Amino acid sequence: MTGVICGTGACVPERILDNNEIAEFVDTSDQWIRERTGVEQRRIARKETTVSMAAEAGRQAVKEAGISPEDIDMIITATATPDQIFPCAACEVQKELGAVRAVCFDMNAACSGFLFAYQTAQAYIASGICRNILITGSERLSRIVDWKDRGTCILFGDGAGAALIRAKEGKQYLPFACSDGTGGAALTCPGHAGDQKTTSHISMDGREVFQFAVRRVPEAVREVLKKNNLKTEDIDWFVLHQANRRIVEAAAKRLKTEIEKFPMNLQKYGNTSSASIPILLNELNRSGKLKKGQKLILAGFGAGLSWGASVLEWGI
Repeated sequence: MTGVICGTGACVPERILDNNEIAEFVDTSDQWIRERTGVEQRRIARKETTVSMAAEAGRQAVKEAGISPEDIDMIITATATPDQIFPCAACEVQKELGAVRAVCFDMNAACSGFLFAYQTAQAYIASGICRNILITGSERLSRIVDWKDRGTCILFGDGAGAALIRAKEGKQYLPFACSDGTGGAALTCPGHAGDQKTTSHISMDGREVFQFAVRRVPEAVREVLKKNNLKTEDIDWFVLHQANRRIVEAAAKRLKTEIEKFPMNLQKYGNTSSASIPILLNELNRSGKLKKGQKLILAGFGAGLSWGASVLEWGI
């Protein structure tokens, strides 16, 4: 058995914060941000929470999949910014959806979170333990951003995405995932996002993270292609974590593949960490760009340091 995505969903906050507004409180400009990152605006949670966004995205995915919440065997929520330490966000999502049979847990792999959750779901399905798994990536990064730090506050946004994965007969694709804890100091946040009194913020060595990403993303893609006896021309879409336009463009160049196969929406949402891949997947799905049987590569990278990639065939 293999897991096939049968439904997607997304939820982003109503509040839009554009570059011009950021330029009012840090030394930057719309042009400076666009040229270096590709970001034009991002969403900032006010009334929305990590759980409420994850639950709404999950609700959409379950509806599209045509199943009942009671049919869900497992819920995995990828997040680095839970609303509280426990109960975990996934259990709260379960409560909101009424998925009474699901076993639930959170996964914190930062920007690689959704990808690692997807790989975990595939393992549970391949083993025969589960048939229907809901994975969500949800973040309120605005809570841990230092809004006086130009190097980070221009990058991040809030949001959530989800995918319902169902067991079906079909080809199993081997994943690739890797971590390097020795490089972890390049991207850190010492405090806990659930602590309302925390003074800890995201700290990033931008140059080191950029160099890490442009090197490791193409490596991950090549490795997962090799594992599955595929070539770049076999892939219809490369769905990368939406961190920086220049990283995506560099990956396409190094893989010698046309940039049109690398969709981007970071200009609208910024870097939403574990939510970025599922938000983009949902946009591609709902717009009709994804066709049944097309091959996609999902590639995530971020704090840890961690990175990886997975191949999938679109099933909707």
